Amino acid sequence: MTLPDRSALSRRDYLRALVAVGGASALSACLSESGDEEVDVPSGTDDPDSLPARQHAWNEFLSTDDDGNVQLPEHHVLVALSLSTEPTDEAREQVEDALRALERAYEWSNEGLVFTLGYTPAYFDRFDGSLPDSVDLPDPEPIVGDVDRFDEFDAVLHLASDHPEVTLEAEQGLFGERDEYNGLEIETDLTGVFERVDERRRTGFVGAGLPANHTDLDGVPESIPDEAPSLMGFRSGFAESQAPEDRVTVAEGPFEGATTQHVSSMALNLRQWFEQDSQHQRVQKMFSPEHADEDAVGATGEKLTTTNGLTDERIAATEADASDRGVVGHAQKAARGREDGKPPLLRRDFSTVDDDRPGVHFLALQEGIEDFVRVRRAMEGTDLDVTNLNNGITGYIFVDRRGNYLLPPRSLRALPPANPD
Repeated sequence: MTLPDRSALSRRDYLRALVAVGGASALSACLSESGDEEVDVPSGTDDPDSLPARQHAWNEFLSTDDDGNVQLPEHHVLVALSLSTEPTDEAREQVEDALRALERAYEWSNEGLVFTLGYTPAYFDRFDGSLPDSVDLPDPEPIVGDVDRFDEFDAVLHLASDHPEVTLEAEQGLFGERDEYNGLEIETDLTGVFERVDERRRTGFVGAGLPANHTDLDGVPESIPDEAPSLMGFRSGFAESQAPEDRVTVAEGPFEGATTQHVSSMALNLRQWFEQDSQHQRVQKMFSPEHADEDAVGATGEKLTTTNGLTDERIAATEADASDRGVVGHAQKAARGREDGKPPLLRRDFSTVDDDRPGVHFLALQEGIEDFVRVRRAMEGTDLDVTNLNNGITGYIFVDRRGNYLLPPRSLRALPPANPD
């Protein structure tokens, strides 16, 4: 793949584009771009017991914003994997050694590297036994008829870091294309066990100002706010509107400490979103009509602190807002999927311009996939008397592909059987 034109891009956007391209040439360009500003990436640990037992335990190791909300790393890569050998004990040992090499090289943090390795239902289908009842991992399927393309390879590796060269270096090293990580020699990689499914590789970014760097693309309008942290303009990931990691963790059975992951890759109609709608309308559709009436959000969500402001009363008003006001909010609808008033999903989604078009890779963690399905159906709002373009953001997002994964606990992350002893 051709490297991006450095002269046409800001430094930050150029580095983002290199992550999207991937490969040895992109990593070389990334390291060259750093030059005298090369970041001293903190190294990891030789003691695996010092790391969390859960792969998805990221929150306490990541930075937070001024309000105390967890901030995801800036750069993300989803590496699709196909198993190229039988899941033998020897192969499991190789995978575990390869992953531990990453943990020795990079601190478990946004300044270093955080990652997860998740497995699809298709991976587990090769075993004689089935997954235990304590694991809710069905095959992906259309939800309210929106897509019929699914992730049916074996696994996905999610790499995330504030430093683009770290995600590239980790990916390259895992597949025998680099000799060292962060100055440490690589002794074991994934070659011979996994092959990359290159056409399903996905990348993205999180962070104020990053979306506005992409107005050179046809689908990203100049009107996107300079300080916007996401392509649709608003903050997300509010601490009180997210499920805690404990809530999304499998609580019992042989996969105790695991979680399930859903990934929806979606395209966005940003020109209509920013050029047809006013800020007042966008707030109505993203949050709720009352948010807009009270000017509770601000330009990019800066008036919201640790919650998206969806009170029980605003959630209960969803149907009335649809029939009486003719508009409902995306967050307002989705909040109807809460259990006992508590959010069931932990979102770790990120914006993307893969294939030179704006989109989002919506990544959600939950104890079981049914939790995601329930929230997604509530968000769709098919039960509400409202037109499509006033039904939250459903008229602006288009799902291309879905996938379901099990993220085992760290002790079972290397080619787990369907039903461990």
